[in-house]
Amino acid sequence: MCGIVGVVAERNSVPILMEGLRRLEYRGYDSAGIAVLQGGRVARLRTVGKVKILQDALDAAPIGGHVGIAHTRWATHGVPTTHNAHPHVSRDGVAIVHNGIIENHEALRADLKGLGYVFTSETDTEVVAHRIHLHLGTSADLFEAVRKTVAELQGAYALAVVCEADPECIVVAREGCPVVVGLGIAENFVASDVAALLPVTRRFMFLEEGDVAEIRRHSVKIVDAAGTRAERAMRESELPADAVERGKYRHFMLKEIHEQPRAIAQTLEERVAGGKLLDAAFGPSATQVFKKVKAVHIAACGTSFHAGLVASYFIEQICRIPARIEIASEYRYRDPVITPDTLFVTISQSGETADTLAALRNAKRAGYLSTLTVCNVAESSMVRESELVLLTRAGPEIGVASTKALTTQLTALAMLTVALAKHGPGAAQERDLDRAIAAIARPGREDPEAGRIHPGACRDLRGQAPRPVSGEGLSACHCPGGCAEAQGNLVHPRRRLRRGGAQAWSLGAGRRRHAGGRGGAQQ
Repeated sequence: MCGIVGVVAERNSVPILMEGLRRLEYRGYDSAGIAVLQGGRVARLRTVGKVKILQDALDAAPIGGHVGIAHTRWATHGVPTTHNAHPHVSRDGVAIVHNGIIENHEALRADLKGLGYVFTSETDTEVVAHRIHLHLGTSADLFEAVRKTVAELQGAYALAVVCEADPECIVVAREGCPVVVGLGIAENFVASDVAALLPVTRRFMFLEEGDVAEIRRHSVKIVDAAGTRAERAMRESELPADAVERGKYRHFMLKEIHEQPRAIAQTLEERVAGGKLLDAAFGPSATQVFKKVKAVHIAACGTSFHAGLVASYFIEQICRIPARIEIASEYRYRDPVITPDTLFVTISQSGETADTLAALRNAKRAGYLSTLTVCNVAESSMVRESELVLLTRAGPEIGVASTKALTTQLTALAMLTVALAKHGPGAAQERDLDRAIAAIARPGREDPEAGRIHPGACRDLRGQAPRPVSGEGLSACHCPGGCAEAQGNLVHPRRRLRRGGAQAWSLGAGRRRHAGGRGGAQQ
């Protein structure tokens, strides 16, 4: 999961860029790099490994400038090497960082080679750099060159570009990958995640699909996918600057285990009044929608899918209406039969999960009664595109194994169950359900024993053969997720355990599922 940071300022951009990269380290990466306009020329430094290695290289050979971009890369095209690391440059005039995958890069590469461009990497990103350089020759400025380039691209991308021909701006573009613009005083910033910019600003604008923006010290110009000048609302972040710091805890997962009581209380805050759940928490039209719901269809990925499994049990047992769930990546390629008055529910921690977002967009065209998103990021694409929304208020989740993101999703889905029950066959239980929600809403206290694991448990698992994890009913819903987290994330205090000890079979609902790969905590 790559990370982008960009700065247009009067002061030296390098310290801001490096701090931004440090705050994006939790996303996982294999190399890092930085490019600044130093004396009107692109100065670039790239390293393989941690951001600290890049910082050491900067200390040994300093560069500086008021305008710059930086990146952490997770390899997709090309192995982790210095020549594949971002930023990429074209003929010393254009520098670019990129998140996402360009699907038609091979065809574009062949065309560029025919025009005499020389490639020094295996990446799709270098193709984009050369296309921008090519279009600069027939464009008024960098902004227009980037617009011409993105019109040729197929796939998902977030781009941040600087060039020597216009050394006082950064041009950014997005399609399928998030980009945020941070607003300062006589300085502005860009990033792929709000967390990267919290030390320098709390005011943000979130670009929408197809947007291209020109960022200068005193101005931000945005054009939408149709080429029309656009305005995006300014939002003030409520996240504290230390939201992505470990504080007193040994690691982020332990911190997030302890944050769960507060995160659950915040998810319920202002949504329960007089001992009753407020339908308005889901949106202005929620009550009218819930009165009509006769079935629920849920789509999600990773850990969010496992939360949806639990919700399907809640809804059928309590609301007495049909509820089905499926992996969003499968739903988007199907042509489902939709029963009348079905509510389509998507669940995503980030609100940018590509398959879940695609499923939501398909569902909006398919004739569902309404769409509802359960999400942790207020400014995300899924939140903006759903008719109804319930935010989980978990805050950033840095640990790979999901903790508070999952428990707040379960809390939100329990709220949805109560809201649906009040207007359907489960209405007789309303008082008991409201009482249960009100009890959850009371703030919990931190348990000092939470997250403490006996050292022997790790020793017992290491090197063991696959073993079953079994459950029934709601417990069966947690088996696949628990196995997947164990498969990918069991960690010894000093080293990762051998995969063999974490492999497991989940047994539930009369089926056996092998849990392989990662648990999808970032979903």
